[in-house]
Amino acid sequence: MSAQLDGMPACRRMTAADLDAVAAIEREIYTHPWTRGNFSDSLEAGYHCWIMECGGMIVGYSVVMIALEEAHLLNLSIAAGWQRRGLGRDLLCFVMKLARDYAVRRIYLEVRPSNAAARALYARAGFSEIALRRGYYPAGEGREDAIVMELKLT
Repeated sequence: MSAQLDGMPACRRMTAADLDAVAAIEREIYTHPWTRGNFSDSLEAGYHCWIMECGGMIVGYSVVMIALEEAHLLNLSIAAGWQRRGLGRDLLCFVMKLARDYAVRRIYLEVRPSNAAARALYARAGFSEIALRRGYYPAGEGREDAIVMELKLT
């Protein structure tokens, strides 16, 4: 199903009222999704949890942990019907601006080697691959490694 881009996307803080919709998107786009509880725990921990809306509809979200001069991008996702429209790039730019506003010097993230679209998005934004975490993600048969990426902010 294709969705129409109605108006400019806007970002706002995630609330508990968003958790069911966010968890539904997560289940739709990932084989091993975060649970509603994972998102709830992130909110309760004080992580920077953001919703991207377009025309009043949740089309994406991000979860970022900021500590001192480092940020860890834990989740950045766009709903299936809204992908390939530049919204992932827009949400990533929002996260990068947020990090700069908090005087973050480096952003880290993990990404599956099989997620070519996300790897390309992060590379275009200036992230570099710096390490490999073996067996980090659950996979269909066993485990999948994670590529650790870093962006140095100036």
